[in-house]
Amino acid sequence: MSQELWSSVDEFICSLLAPEDASLEAALKAGTAAGLPPISITANQGKLLMILAHSIRARRILEIGTLGGYSTIWLARAVGPAGRVVTMEIQPAHAEVARQNVARAGCDSIVEIQVGPALDLLPGLATHDPKPFDMVFIDADKAAAPDYFAWALRLTRPGGLIVVDNVVREGNILDAESPDPSIVGIRRLYEIMSGERRAVSTAIQTVGSKGLDGFSISLVTAPA
Repeated sequence: MSQELWSSVDEFICSLLAPEDASLEAALKAGTAAGLPPISITANQGKLLMILAHSIRARRILEIGTLGGYSTIWLARAVGPAGRVVTMEIQPAHAEVARQNVARAGCDSIVEIQVGPALDLLPGLATHDPKPFDMVFIDADKAAAPDYFAWALRLTRPGGLIVVDNVVREGNILDAESPDPSIVGIRRLYEIMSGERRAVSTAIQTVGSKGLDGFSISLVTAPA
């Protein structure tokens, strides 16, 4: 097994089941041109998010970590023209790229991009926009993943989903002595999910064009 093989399988899957249209391709190209890190989700991951959102008839989605808006476009297409996606991005330059990409995809009437540290923005969202979300996608700094998850539980309706990306970290989550804040944060997230009574959770490790990684998914079963 090799990275080359994993990437080739991803390309095969995406070519048949998650082909990118012009707007999605342009979003990735714009991110590259602007110097954004190449860490967007893959097309098949985007399609999975869309399917999950459709499966629970999501109309309100919160995304923590916008980057260039590639995943945001998938989520906006899932909620449809009557839905709403609130996405949070700490880097103003990244948010501006995302705005252009979302507008190009025709989703700007659906998407609200908030700029700043998510942990500063989330209290205001809870106060001024208290209607619960159907789904939360967390793809931001991993050190703060436990805090993001706590807010997601507070903001998501029973029956809603919380998805956290990058929870395997090339297998480094096995290192209990790691000083890496990302590893510490993700290991703490697992501990919290394992004891959380308001949600049931699991995690899936994946291989693909992004190497060895994975995501967690939690079904909220009780109100905050």
